[in-house]
Amino acid sequence: MPSLPAEIIVVLAPFAQLFSERVWVHAQVLVLGALLAPGIRTVSSCLRVMGLAWETHFTNYHRVLNRATWSALPAGKILLGLLVRELVPPGATIGLGADDTVERRSGRQIKAKGCYRDAVRSSRKHVVKCVGLKWVAMMLLVPVPWAKRVWALPFLTVLCWPPQSRHQRRHKTSVDWVRQMMRQTRRWLPGRLLVLVVDGGFAAVALARTCVASQVTLVSRLRLDAALYHPPPPPLAGKRGRKPSKGTRQRSLKIWAARADTPWQETTVDWYQGKRKPLLVFSRTALWYTPGLAPVALRFVLVRDPEGKLSDAAFFSTDLHATPEQILHWVVMRWAVEVTFEEARVHLGVETQRQWTTKAIARTTPVLLGLFSLVTLLALRLCPKGRIPVAGSAWYHKPEATFTDCLAVVRQHIWRARYLVNSASQANLVQLPQEVFDLLLYDLPLAA
Repeated sequence: MPSLPAEIIVVLAPFAQLFSERVWVHAQVLVLGALLAPGIRTVSSCLRVMGLAWETHFTNYHRVLNRATWSALPAGKILLGLLVRELVPPGATIGLGADDTVERRSGRQIKAKGCYRDAVRSSRKHVVKCVGLKWVAMMLLVPVPWAKRVWALPFLTVLCWPPQSRHQRRHKTSVDWVRQMMRQTRRWLPGRLLVLVVDGGFAAVALARTCVASQVTLVSRLRLDAALYHPPPPPLAGKRGRKPSKGTRQRSLKIWAARADTPWQETTVDWYQGKRKPLLVFSRTALWYTPGLAPVALRFVLVRDPEGKLSDAAFFSTDLHATPEQILHWVVMRWAVEVTFEEARVHLGVETQRQWTTKAIARTTPVLLGLFSLVTLLALRLCPKGRIPVAGSAWYHKPEATFTDCLAVVRQHIWRARYLVNSASQANLVQLPQEVFDLLLYDLPLAA
């Protein structure tokens, strides 16, 4: 096992309790290999980049994923604790983001694959489907010192099996998984203020009711034709029978958007790319109802772009006292989840692994997504003041550090610990020009 900087040992040490001593040594090699390897993230590529291409006991490293006894659930708890301790001030509200993504994988022996809508390639008029694995991830939405925008740091990821699969006892939808993951996160963070931000595909009364019961604020997009009702009237004295759970139905949001007398209010909110955008908002409280479930109280916000570039949209929060500006601030934070999925594909090799056993598949992608959070923690340890070196060029100037820069910082420190610390017993030198040395040390880590 190569020597590691103290900052990396501090971050990885809490996970040692999940493995036996022998498996932990192999697991560290795979983690470091996944950080250093460019391109695909197979076990073979991790061993090659660690200098173990001729390791005769290579099967021991494969068994870490397909046979060894360890669970990703307690690993997620440890990772969440590290993230909250390092990035969230005491007593501050903790933002959570949840979404699903499809990992394009095919193979006759992959049991959990299904046919899903490809959200990246699809549009409103044209639907593209792909074969792969659906993952549901829970992420921590938190600002980082070196960026102006919020980052989404994954800490818990589960595999969502297709409904037609015969290899599971009961089918769970993405909404069911988010409900379960949210309750688990609440047990891990008792007493903290939690806000869960999800996409419109997760806007369901069942999820909203579960969040209210767990004292978690849910924020999401709301359909313009959602069934919204007034509170029920006070019960009549002496009247027998079942008490009504809702009153009369409110005017549809689509009608509110079309009326000329809608009392719009002007406001300016923090928008995407760090900009400030003026908007027109209309906010009220209502009861959201779906047949078969008790209604849930929410505050909705109808949003209109005064410039006419964006179509009207509606959002809601289960916190009835939240202001429209606060709700829209939470909504904008959710986009960081999509950025994390894309960064994990480009720089961490998601969709390039080649495991085909069910246990290895269920472990590999959550580990790769968790590496996104580990790299962020390592970069914060290596650059405590948040001054991440930004890789620029003559034709491209980056205003702030990105995940690529954080990964380059981590790679540079790992390579320094391997090659520039210990002195050899015998001189074995190769003279390199300073330009070539700087290229190997600073530019090569930028290769994803």
